Amino acid sequence: MTAPRIDTDTIRRLPKAVLHDHLDGGLRPGTLVELADAVGHPLPTTDPQALAAWFYDAANSGDLVRYIATFDHTLAVLQTREGLLRTAEEYVLDLAADGVVYGEVRYAPELMVKGGLALPEVVETVQEGLAAGMAKAAAAGTPVRVGTLLCGMRMFDRTREIADLAVAFRDAGVVGFDIAGAEDGFPAADHLAAFEHLRRESVPFTIHAGEAHGLPSIHQALQICGAQRIGHGVRIMDDIPDPAAGKTGRLAGWVRDRRIALEMCPTSNLQTGAATSIAEHPITVLRDLGFRVTLNTDNRLVSGTTMTREMSLLTEEAGWTLDDLRTVTVNALKSAFIPFEERTALIRDVVLPGYAAAAV
Repeated sequence: MTAPRIDTDTIRRLPKAVLHDHLDGGLRPGTLVELADAVGHPLPTTDPQALAAWFYDAANSGDLVRYIATFDHTLAVLQTREGLLRTAEEYVLDLAADGVVYGEVRYAPELMVKGGLALPEVVETVQEGLAAGMAKAAAAGTPVRVGTLLCGMRMFDRTREIADLAVAFRDAGVVGFDIAGAEDGFPAADHLAAFEHLRRESVPFTIHAGEAHGLPSIHQALQICGAQRIGHGVRIMDDIPDPAAGKTGRLAGWVRDRRIALEMCPTSNLQTGAATSIAEHPITVLRDLGFRVTLNTDNRLVSGTTMTREMSLLTEEAGWTLDDLRTVTVNALKSAFIPFEERTALIRDVVLPGYAAAAV
């Protein structure tokens, strides 16, 4: 007997949590057009609807490097205080409109200094915009808690500096650190100084791994660098040769047994070639095998998606139920980089009652 289909309106109202979402990949198309005009940056088109379609099509190359290249346009408008403030505020309001009650937004400050802002000014400005968005969302009756992850870029040499920045702003909205960028050929272990500093300062961090590169990148992120979560991690399937038998290799067993969260992004993974379809995306098998999988958008503009859309795709194409959606939401909050009491309060007071009401 199959579970009844969950309609989109019900999914939109569900409380959600997202751990893997990039600020520079989630601008509103109309905002991008206006900000680009203000700074004189040419876009492929100035029609917001056509621009959204251009981003989605350009990202559907099946190649991570080409996917990343679409960010040239979004980063061009994030070099000024005005662009950062508006983008950060709208980011929060868009999460709230999508039913998100907790989100972690990540971005690379070092990519936002071409307009003359210093690194601390970038972080201060983004935090100001996020705070404005959270205040407006709360006033509208749709409160959302947003924490920030600062990204170092694995292709460059400023990760230790960005780690310092994460430590400096740890009591001002920054909840953790990430390393991002082209994965293949740029090992995370090249940036050990940053990770060792973060561990000494008790700042949590996640690492993009197991997306464009395989098991060695996941092993390195966990066992050499000490990541508490893994960004994407779809290639952990390479260590599960027979999912039907439920037997894992040593690395996959380590990830599952120690409840290391996998920040999975189905639509994005299809675009970069890390997965072949929603129905066959590893998130479903890994969920069934007891891994702590979480569901995420990655880049809402570039992937043309929202949390509501990601959940809807899984219910429609992979047979997910309301219980499955609740599980990944609770998983995300259990592994969020905020204090334990805040996580448990969101689960107890917001998420579980919200899903119970939807089940009636």
